Amino acid sequence: MQYFNTFKQCIVETALRLLEQDVLKGTGGNLSVRVTGQQAFAITPSNFDYAQMTLDDVCVLDWESTLLEGARKPSIESGMHAAVYETRPDVNAVIHTHQPYASALALINKPIPALYDEQVRFLGRSVEIIPYAPSGTGFLKKKVQAKVRNGHNAFILKNHGALVLGSDIERAIHNLYLLEKCALTYLLALCTGEKISRIPLAVREIAFAKLRADEKRQGDKETW
Repeated sequence: MQYFNTFKQCIVETALRLLEQDVLKGTGGNLSVRVTGQQAFAITPSNFDYAQMTLDDVCVLDWESTLLEGARKPSIESGMHAAVYETRPDVNAVIHTHQPYASALALINKPIPALYDEQVRFLGRSVEIIPYAPSGTGFLKKKVQAKVRNGHNAFILKNHGALVLGSDIERAIHNLYLLEKCALTYLLALCTGEKISRIPLAVREIAFAKLRADEKRQGDKETW
């Protein structure tokens, strides 16, 4: 369907961009964008080299993960992406990566507290850990769906990697890099053994309130 091509093109261009920037490697990770006006999303195919990907390779699914368009098998994590779109009307892009610093925190089960104003303003009060569940399972979908209700835009998947959300693909990419910055500095601070400071509670709540206001505006727009 010609209508889906804009969303599929976004997937191809973003995947190549993240591949060139060494965020995605080989066939690892996955990304999706919401299809405007429909209960559907475009997502990367399963186990396919992003450097070779064309529009025909991108899959379009409905929220039940039924294939609407695409020549290949969709990402194994399609259910996780669907759970986000069903739960969060403000989210129009989802990126899952195995970025090293966030993934390191996934192995030691360390959520990231409120370290920076910018972090809370765009990612949420903290970067929480989503409990482990096998990739591509309904168990993982349910755990993701339960967590993303909190309005946060970045999560660490235990023993797996990172999950970031955005009102559009550019915001999701911004959140991806912000998460990795926070993960790296938090890991370095942990290595010192010193007490790690956090931003004041009042500042945290003001920053988070601004994020929630943005999300409400975006969510209202998506449900018109």
